[in-house]
Amino acid sequence: MSTSNSKIDGDEWIKVDLHIHTLDDPKDAVDYSAHQLLERARALGFRVLAITLHDAVFNRQEVFAHAAAMGILLIPAAEVRLCGAHVLVLNVTGEEIAKLQDFDDLRQLRARRGSSVFIIAPHPFYVFGSSIGARLLEEIDCFDAIELCHFHKGLFNPNRRAKKVAARFGKPLIATSDAHRLHAFGRHYTSIPMPHSLTAENVFAALRNGPLQLTSPPCSFADLVNAIYFVFFAHPFRRRRKRLRSVSLSQDSCTLV
Repeated sequence: MSTSNSKIDGDEWIKVDLHIHTLDDPKDAVDYSAHQLLERARALGFRVLAITLHDAVFNRQEVFAHAAAMGILLIPAAEVRLCGAHVLVLNVTGEEIAKLQDFDDLRQLRARRGSSVFIIAPHPFYVFGSSIGARLLEEIDCFDAIELCHFHKGLFNPNRRAKKVAARFGKPLIATSDAHRLHAFGRHYTSIPMPHSLTAENVFAALRNGPLQLTSPPCSFADLVNAIYFVFFAHPFRRRRKRLRSVSLSQDSCTLV
């Protein structure tokens, strides 16, 4: 589904993307910086972003200041691996993320923080990417929303199952880019009515209560081939090269000591 309107029914709507990676990611090999992301986001009219590093909270304060100066709300977040499944946790600290070992820990976080945190099940029924799969039904109380994954075309669309689960349990679908390359950011996003004050809590309330506009066009054939090449060939090679570089730097440090 897709809309390109910035105003719907006379109200101002804003673009939101809550699943993005940058070169700060400790586990993924990404080739663009947070500052480059912000520049592209400003050019495309985004007002709310979350940089979701794997198992780490993005906390570079100069980037948050840069975003604020652009009129962009940057929400601290992480893509956490719990019991083999990825989970997006928004508006959290690194200390809170470090304590998450299983879904019961996630429930305790929700009990402590209430509506000030927002938890999304990313790409839940995709066979790759550490998706939660059928376990989503067992752990559904942990989640505020379900991701509408960007990677779909024609008959290949595991989002159909995600939509059924979202409807069954009354959870909103949230379109994101899950961008690992800069050009992939900007085509897949969620639009919400502009809150009276642009805070994380107000954005979360808008996402929970709706209405929402989801922009997630099908992949072109070229996009599909490019994505398959990136996911199964280029990206694993980059990750391996990044790990080897980290090991080499660590060994050099030990040698110097």
